[in-house]
Amino acid sequence: MSESSKMKAERLGEVYAILEARYPDARLRLDFRTPLDLLVASILAARCRDEVVNRTTASLFADYRTAKDYADADVETLEAELGSLPMFRRKARSIKAACESLVAEHGGKVPADVGALTALKGVGRKTANLVLSNAFGQPAIVVDTHVLRICERLDLSSGTDRDRTERELMRMLPENRWSHLAHIFSDFGRETCKAQNPRCALCPVAKLCPYIKKRRGVAIET
Repeated sequence: MSESSKMKAERLGEVYAILEARYPDARLRLDFRTPLDLLVASILAARCRDEVVNRTTASLFADYRTAKDYADADVETLEAELGSLPMFRRKARSIKAACESLVAEHGGKVPADVGALTALKGVGRKTANLVLSNAFGQPAIVVDTHVLRICERLDLSSGTDRDRTERELMRMLPENRWSHLAHIFSDFGRETCKAQNPRCALCPVAKLCPYIKKRRGVAIET
């Protein structure tokens, strides 16, 4: 590991410790009971707030309990049930196609394997890692918009590429912290490190943040 990478790893360790203490109840905000529920909820969560997804899945999960239920569903009926969500038509088709693959190739079960998950329609590494870490307890780093933005501002990653950011974080962070990272970063991103108008003056990691140092006229509370 280069000297620059070591410095980033040390900064990440400090940031993690501070934010973990700040958000002791950080957790996944999507409601689910089974790996299938979480897979579906994760697909629905694209460009949509978790609380909106949860309102939709409260009834959806009562009607669709197995992968076969989704696979056999009339797509227009499924679209109608998702009609309050953005990109509902695309999401309905992705869920149906993914579940058709689950039935045909995995006996209707959600596989606990990143390669098998990302082979499903509508499932990228972010969704796969979210399912693996939260439904199966496997260590995995979910690089959502909050993680990507915060890592860029803290100069923990070298750009805006999700896969590259994931690899860099995996090298810098102990495996037992991988899964929790997205939860604490998401809470931090929603409360303080917002995409628009970040609340830098109230930031608990301000002294570690290169982004804040570049901004002028920000008075940091101590």
